[in-house]
Amino acid sequence: MFSIGDFARHGQVSVRMLRHYDAIGLLRPARVDAATGYRYYRADQLTRLNRLTALKELGFTLHQVGAILDERVSIAELRGMLRLRRAEVAERLAAETARLARVEARLRTLEEGAHHMPAHDVVIKRLPAVRVAELTATAAGFAPEDISPVIAPLYPELERRLTAAGLTPTGPGIAYYTEHRAEAGDRPGNADSREGEGLITVHACLPVAAEPRADHDFAIVDLPEIEAATTVHRGSMDEVMPSAQALAHWIEANGYRSAGYTRELYLDCPADRAQWVVELQEPITRA
Repeated sequence: MFSIGDFARHGQVSVRMLRHYDAIGLLRPARVDAATGYRYYRADQLTRLNRLTALKELGFTLHQVGAILDERVSIAELRGMLRLRRAEVAERLAAETARLARVEARLRTLEEGAHHMPAHDVVIKRLPAVRVAELTATAAGFAPEDISPVIAPLYPELERRLTAAGLTPTGPGIAYYTEHRAEAGDRPGNADSREGEGLITVHACLPVAAEPRADHDFAIVDLPEIEAATTVHRGSMDEVMPSAQALAHWIEANGYRSAGYTRELYLDCPADRAQWVVELQEPITRA
């Protein structure tokens, strides 16, 4: 038998942790000396300790670990649980990676703003009216981390609905934004009813040559003609802030003022989002 110190060393855990496992019934010592209270473990208990440690490192709570070990979960069931845990870890990793990219974009914006805004070619354009099919959803705010997960699924769904309706888009995707208006069906506690502050209605659009019909499961609307200051953003929309702020600086510096939320024209959107090309179109009027 091993003393608790030797067993901890072989199992690569702390003595304190072994005492905790004993206290909650996860791993009892094989013997406790009645006179001294010293704990002793058998070598075959290392198997249970190894499984316990592995499950804990995979993110299972000690309560879940105990249930898995004591209910003698089959290998097939354990494999399924681990696959689910792997998917959860991968999802968190993707979310944290995106968060890191946003933090780096903010940092670049701060660093560039401390010296000068990056150079962007800005062109004033008269954008003609365009008829679009659209789906809408509500985002918690106008920050990229709020917009991206809301707008991303709208385009494939809109394409699916257009195909079912026998319609083909006549141009690249467009996005525009409006302030969210609470409706009678909004309930307290819903994302759509949180004070009404900062909520944004996201409009995912595809140009179409079609008339509105009652049986469409999407809206057909006409975007009005506008005069806009435009610039091209290259890269993920999660990193759009420097481009958007450079456009804002140009508008102010050249005697204009913003007349609404920026439209986005998705010129090229390959699978690699770092290669995206998007024209930012901010409505303007003379200051």
